[in-house]
Amino acid sequence: MDTVIEKISEIESAAASIMNDANERKKAFAKEMEERTVAFDAQLEAETNKKIEELQASMEINMNNRLEKQRNDSQKVLEAMEQRFEDHHTQYVGELFNTMIKE
Repeated sequence: MDTVIEKISEIESAAASIMNDANERKKAFAKEMEERTVAFDAQLEAETNKKIEELQASMEINMNNRLEKQRNDSQKVLEAMEQRFEDHHTQYVGELFNTMIKE
């Protein structure tokens, strides 16, 4: 009978040891997964920030290009208006004079 009790005690001790081992491995695995999750989150945030910065830089370049084009177009329109005035200012003065004396 003592032998049976000893065997049961040994089995119970081995089972407890196995359970403790499993719990330790479970804790280690949970810690590893937490570390991996933190590392993944940090990497994802860094990549996201990098893409956002690249997008902002691209948009700023695009905006500056469009603004420069608008400036050039405005300058061309202004130069055309000045040239038209230079070419036709005598005609404009005559038309204005005729309009004023008709009244």
